[in-house]
Amino acid sequence: MKGGIILVFVMLAMFQFMVMQGDATVSCGQVRSSLAKCVPFLTGAQAVPTADCCSGVSRLQTIATTTADKQAACNCVKDTAASMPSIAASLPAECNVQFNFPISKNTDCKK
Repeated sequence: MKGGIILVFVMLAMFQFMVMQGDATVSCGQVRSSLAKCVPFLTGAQAVPTADCCSGVSRLQTIATTTADKQAACNCVKDTAASMPSIAASLPAECNVQFNFPISKNTDCKK
């Protein structure tokens, strides 16, 4: 089951990397890279995210500076969150990072 979740996560991330995000400078590849160390937490293999995972979460905040960047990052995270357990929504709080958007498959990234 865990292997299947990881496979879906990787496939979605690769697909999103190939999709252009308009005028945004943040790519889904950057988002995927920032969150790669979080996979063990997101799949339940670890009870808490590692420091490397939280550094990646923080990095997302620093690379997504414009509205277009934030929307692109939001869409990448949103699409990936659709295949993750609901624990993904707790990632920013677990890392003590305030995101500009919730991690959820229901997030409206246009707002």
